[in-house]
Amino acid sequence: MPLYLIALGVVVLDQATKWLIEATLSVGQAILIVPHYFAIVHVLNPGAAFGLFAERSSAFRNPFFIAISVLAGVMIISYYHRHLQGEWRPTLGLGLILGGAIGNLIDRLRLGMVVDFLDVHYSQYHWPAFNVADSAISVGVGLMLLDMFLTSRRARHP
Repeated sequence: MPLYLIALGVVVLDQATKWLIEATLSVGQAILIVPHYFAIVHVLNPGAAFGLFAERSSAFRNPFFIAISVLAGVMIISYYHRHLQGEWRPTLGLGLILGGAIGNLIDRLRLGMVVDFLDVHYSQYHWPAFNVADSAISVGVGLMLLDMFLTSRRARHP
């Protein structure tokens, strides 16, 4: 159950922030928050992380990303039920990944692309814009890697 609550929390926060961006900013419009470092910007990303596959046709891209998201969700849920019930770190990590995947899947089904709005930059050098779902996926992967490292370390040094 915690996996689903974590995922639901991520989806709600992700979709609420995207709704707020869509309701207040036109596509391409930005609000500078910290000069030279951080802005809120309304971007529509047809690709994956860092715009991967953005140049591919939507006839390929949309079904591909939808299928990957559904497959990832099924694999996460299956792995959780088989191996992780009661382990908090990997459950939190997988819940964040699942919620992020669902959040971006909703955008792809609704718009055919993903709403991004967090713009981290240094002067004119920009990290690709991202959103709450992307952040949750990144943190979730980090927690999974940390858990794998700690688990293997415990196995070597009981």
